[in-house]
Amino acid sequence: MRKLFSDYKQNTDFLDNQFCVAENFDMIKKVLKIGDGELSLYYIDGFVKDTVMQKLMMHFLSVKKLPRSAAEFMESSVPYVETDVTENVDLMIQMVLSGATLLVGSSFGASAIIIDSRTYPGRDAEEPQGDRVMRGSRDGFVETLIFNTALIRRRIRDCSLTMKYITVGSVSKSDVVVCYMKGKADEKYVSELIEKLENIKTKSLTMGAQSLSECLIKTRWYNPFPKIRMTERPDSAAAQIMEGSVAIIMDNSPEVMILPSSIFDFMQETNDFYFPPLTGTYIRLVRFAVFAMTLVITPVWYLFMLYPDMIPHWLQFIIPENQARIPIIFQLFLVEFIIDALRLASINTPDMLANSLSVVGGLILGDFAVTIGWLIPEVILYMAFVAIANFTQRSYELGYAFKFLRMMLLALTAIFKFWGFCAGIILIVVLLATNKTVNGKRRYLYPIIPFKPRALASLIFRVKKKDFY
Repeated sequence: MRKLFSDYKQNTDFLDNQFCVAENFDMIKKVLKIGDGELSLYYIDGFVKDTVMQKLMMHFLSVKKLPRSAAEFMESSVPYVETDVTENVDLMIQMVLSGATLLVGSSFGASAIIIDSRTYPGRDAEEPQGDRVMRGSRDGFVETLIFNTALIRRRIRDCSLTMKYITVGSVSKSDVVVCYMKGKADEKYVSELIEKLENIKTKSLTMGAQSLSECLIKTRWYNPFPKIRMTERPDSAAAQIMEGSVAIIMDNSPEVMILPSSIFDFMQETNDFYFPPLTGTYIRLVRFAVFAMTLVITPVWYLFMLYPDMIPHWLQFIIPENQARIPIIFQLFLVEFIIDALRLASINTPDMLANSLSVVGGLILGDFAVTIGWLIPEVILYMAFVAIANFTQRSYELGYAFKFLRMMLLALTAIFKFWGFCAGIILIVVLLATNKTVNGKRRYLYPIIPFKPRALASLIFRVKKKDFY
């Protein structure tokens, strides 16, 4: 641990050099004369509360004489709630660069006072665009860490709620908080998770929560299933924490990571719990059924096209009346790519035009493709269902996981026909069962593996909230 010098002039010269005060216009050094002594304040413009610092400086100037130690000055003359005395130079530098104010005095020796008067630019805690509810709270996480922890504290007013602070990244020094309920969360798992976070070797977490999740889990490129569940809703995060899960909150990210996560956790929605049990159960069952159909509807239909004699009489209507110039398998893959192209175009289109252009573009492309003989109406119908049904759940990653597996299933069916379809289904089950997660005691197929009937029932049916874990 590096320490300051005992000489005040040496300390100010050292800090001036460390913070590059002369070169950085936003790095402020304010010198105050206190009797026959002197105070130097270091802070970053834009990170401090102006009114608070102005009142503190006026109070400092009213002091007649500096005491002999920083601790004595803090206790008698620093009327602020978040203050600390330290000799650790690395901590001083980190806190100033994080937005706090450093106070060095001519009589403080090797000690200095840290005043945590920082404030960050931030937006309102509005409802997340990708996770809306018809009923319930309308607030959401933002990019400021302390706001996010407060949103959880507001919902869980219990002394067992624990917020463990960790710094990750040798250069970025990103603030990360591990949030859990002491006594409900698995203490061994929490300790292992904190140890993993503390041992992460990286310079910075440039992509926020995604970078952190990739540091926690060694990715397997061939397994597309998402590893960690993310949420932007404080009510959803609080409910998971109350059930024994662990939340990882990161500064500069509006997404909170929920651990451990199974495939069924991604399929739950906040809306389910804002309706009575019967309505919530119906909505959940519809979501499960519709989303599962997005995986198999086009491969099953294509398999029927390979074996038209096997189609029952009452299903004969699914056989296309007209044939296009392109084989059906290539039509299905073509539409998969067109849907992604339209989705990417809508993301980069201004808001006032996005909806109209995406709808009109899809209609025009589909109509012309049928007219000139590239596609048949049945392909457009099934792929339109798949594109819309993907939005029955909110996880973007899970939607793309099902997309990749659907395309794999189509390719295997086209090459090996019936046995290729069967092999594809088996491969999907294997990928689910072997998915690598930060799992603790849970596997990715929990509560099927290991089998927990009560927990499985709570995931399928919307019942009154109980502790199934």
